[in-house]
Amino acid sequence: MKRTLITLCLSCAIFFLNAQPVENQPEATLFGKLEHWYEQNMNYGSITLLMAAESSILPVPSELVIPPAAYIASKPESHLNIFLVILFGTIGALIGATVNYLLLGMLLGRAVMYRFANSKIGHLLLLSGEKLQRAENYFNKHGKTSTFVGRFIPVVRHFISIPAGFSKMNFAAFAIFTFIGAGLWNCCLALLGYLAHGQADIIEKYAHELSIGIVILAVLVIIYFSLKKVFNK
Repeated sequence: MKRTLITLCLSCAIFFLNAQPVENQPEATLFGKLEHWYEQNMNYGSITLLMAAESSILPVPSELVIPPAAYIASKPESHLNIFLVILFGTIGALIGATVNYLLLGMLLGRAVMYRFANSKIGHLLLLSGEKLQRAENYFNKHGKTSTFVGRFIPVVRHFISIPAGFSKMNFAAFAIFTFIGAGLWNCCLALLGYLAHGQADIIEKYAHELSIGIVILAVLVIIYFSLKKVFNK
């Protein structure tokens, strides 16, 4: 949840700094501008790249990638296909998970990863020894199938590939479990985007209120984590 909120704040900030006026809609709402930005910038390459980052230790929630892409793909004139959105999103997830498995798990190893997780850089990436230990405990308890089931569990989803690398799990089994688990998770997210398109008129009707809500939420989240950091110091 923390990863999602922080990334949402960053996304809103980047969007407001870079957003261009929507053609023929000078007074477009935040949702209208955001939808336009996604339509102009979302493609199969960017979906793959973002989902690869999501499956690594970078704070990029899949909830901000697949549902909007599926929302756009559900439009009749869209350049995206919802099934290809799921496919390329799953390929990206496998790429990111493989980086965690080979580079972080097998190559760097357990001792180095725990030191990194508890470092300042690790904390900036929203990583911690506690989160890594949680993923490792889950892997040790459930074995190889944890790389499949873990794709549906917050926190564990992002880090389960690392303890799989610690244990030198068979790569073929790791890839199969990861691909199937990530694929099913992306299907769920794509369904949310597809259903949202069916409610587009309601979203547009309350777009102004929702836009204000997003801005207020972003400000509150930034204040909360800023104060938390000050009090911890």
